[in-house]
Amino acid sequence: MDRLYEFLVASGFEADQQTTVIGKFQRQQLHKGELFTQEGRICDRLGFVEQGLFQFFCDRNGDELTTYTAGPDDFLVSLSSFLKQQPARESIRALTDSVIWVISRQAFVQLRHDLPPFETFYVGLLEDQINCIEESRYNLLTLTAEQRYQKMMDEEPHLLQEVPLHYLASILGVTPRHLSRIRGQIR
Repeated sequence: MDRLYEFLVASGFEADQQTTVIGKFQRQQLHKGELFTQEGRICDRLGFVEQGLFQFFCDRNGDELTTYTAGPDDFLVSLSSFLKQQPARESIRALTDSVIWVISRQAFVQLRHDLPPFETFYVGLLEDQINCIEESRYNLLTLTAEQRYQKMMDEEPHLLQEVPLHYLASILGVTPRHLSRIRGQIR
């Protein structure tokens, strides 16, 4: 709860607003390998990661493609499924034993309606997500695999220690074997 509280304080919520928002979240523990959201099902909740590491992935013809990872202070949601109430195109799995704070879609919508600063907060989160998606897409289209790996080393070095190699390879859009070659060249 401390991380969620600190996140709300940093986001500009006043004390009574923090209490209102925090009261809508429920603590949940997930064990390594458990799913937060499953591809093909509607995502009707949003999670805030207090502790742990998560993999966003989809299954394409039997191949698991990792699209994103999330750790402490990140949010877990299959965004289009949550917003449009349609089946999720991805699954979200705990890569480690984890603690998250979960809010239902219904409570989330109610906060947006009842608490104007929460609506502002929500728009800010969406803008951040849009920027992340755009940056990721741009990098995949314009950077070489070596440049993408170097960028990950520079900007998110913790991922190289925490995320298994085959997931990193998928995020970078290469095979694990190609990633091993890249790592050998860059070291």
